[in-house]
Amino acid sequence: MSLLHFGRPKTVAPPPQPSRPTAWRVGLCGAGLGADPPVAMLSAMFPAVTFRLLDCAWPERAAHAFDLLIVGVDAGDPAELERMTSRIAASAGRFEVLVAMRGADIEATRRLLHQGAADVLPAPVSDTTLAIALERIFCRLDTGRAHKRSGEIISVLKAGGGVGATSLAAQTAVMLAGRTGAGGVCLADLDVQMGAAALYLDVGDAVTVGQVLAAGGAVEEMPFATSLPCHRSGVAVLGAPQEMMPVEALSPTLVDGLMAALRRDFETTLVDLPTVWTAWTNRLLRQSQRIVLVTHLSVPHVHLARRQLHMLSAQRLDDVPVTLVCNQVEPDSASGLSLKAAEQAIGRPFDLVAPEDRKLMQQAINQGVALSAVRRGSKLEAAIARLADTLVPAQPVALAQVGR
Repeated sequence: MSLLHFGRPKTVAPPPQPSRPTAWRVGLCGAGLGADPPVAMLSAMFPAVTFRLLDCAWPERAAHAFDLLIVGVDAGDPAELERMTSRIAASAGRFEVLVAMRGADIEATRRLLHQGAADVLPAPVSDTTLAIALERIFCRLDTGRAHKRSGEIISVLKAGGGVGATSLAAQTAVMLAGRTGAGGVCLADLDVQMGAAALYLDVGDAVTVGQVLAAGGAVEEMPFATSLPCHRSGVAVLGAPQEMMPVEALSPTLVDGLMAALRRDFETTLVDLPTVWTAWTNRLLRQSQRIVLVTHLSVPHVHLARRQLHMLSAQRLDDVPVTLVCNQVEPDSASGLSLKAAEQAIGRPFDLVAPEDRKLMQQAINQGVALSAVRRGSKLEAAIARLADTLVPAQPVALAQVGR
């Protein structure tokens, strides 16, 4: 897949051929698949894959036991369909789900696919159809494994609007790119409605998420390292669409491919997310090595930060490290709210406190440059440097608070 649609044709080496050094683990939930699931046939066709017949509709702790579940659902039973939809959404990023749907219709099929189902087949499913669907899923899993590298995904999450998360992400990316020995750095703006990260770095010809969607084909095969335009610092930029798009235009499957490609091509990718939660943002957060949650020192933003942390816990994302940033903090508690009171309300301390220097940040944004190009040695620059220290892959650095 080339990015000829983007006007940046480059010669790119073909991706490595998939191999299966480790057997995939597949669970067949017999309770929804009929009287005689074809375990023997599948085992013969895919000898490198372990198939296990289950006597339940959905196993507990499936993520620890399986890479793929084959499940059945009745589209004519609203309650059953709703349960399956919720289960698939919760499994996003953990394992794949192939659905055999009785009484399948377009609306129900689209709903399950949107929530992250790997495929939806009308039941009863013929052996040939099932085998073709499985081969397609295994190839995608194999390709993801073959392309996997040490690149890290850092998701930037906002506790409400106007907290300065995009400016922090942009300046952090610039700082990381400028460090000696740093690998490739990418700033990916997936805020498909309000994103402006490319403008913050004055990358006017940025390839956008909208163009990636329009190009079609396998996103994981797109050569982003050679096709994305770069800021003068070396940061590659994947911009938000130039026109607003529905948040639902992205999907968990597309996110899987996009993250696989960015991990392959860049050492560090900072992803600027929208404020809303969707199936694909959930999927992306599950694939992140760290989440940076940015808030303000105000009562509404403190409550929004607490709600975001509760949501992360409810979605079982507790195992993803969260760096909590209080941004644009004025000196001497000019906001009328102390840091200590805010931390008590949130239920945890801030990992980083970035001082308010709106004039400096605005000048950097308007010129599309690093803070140091406007004024060196500022407290804001020092704070962002400390944030960058925590995000550099394979170099864990204790995070000291700034401006406390």
